[in-house]
Amino acid sequence: MLTQPLLLIGQVATLSGIGIKTIRYYEELGLIRADDRTDGGFRQFSPQVMMRLAFIKRAQSLGLSLNEIKQCLEVYDRGELPCGEVRHQLEEKVTEIDKKIEQLLTLKQELQQLLNHWEPSEHSTWGDRHSPICPIIQNESTTGA
Repeated sequence: MLTQPLLLIGQVATLSGIGIKTIRYYEELGLIRADDRTDGGFRQFSPQVMMRLAFIKRAQSLGLSLNEIKQCLEVYDRGELPCGEVRHQLEEKVTEIDKKIEQLLTLKQELQQLLNHWEPSEHSTWGDRHSPICPIIQNESTTGA
């Protein structure tokens, strides 16, 4: 059985499209680990690190944090498929997105209400230093405050 040669960190960076500093950071967090070091102290990685890095990139693109990704990789490192953990994390992301959408719709409605009541002519002159900065957004009747 042939063993594949270990990759230096620069090779891993080139092949993965992930910067060297980021790879070192992932190693510091425990997401990946070097398999060995050269006599000169350079990190060497097995080619399997590419699969892990691809997983990390994809999971991040789906909104998972590095901590959440680490939890999934810990399940994998115990010899189990982390699909249940990934599903749980993605379900939580969907719930978070639903909440954010609701908050954004509320904000949009408030902004639209302010714009619908915009009467710039009555607020076109500057008073003194004690007057509101912009009466339209500081008027309690239009903000609901």
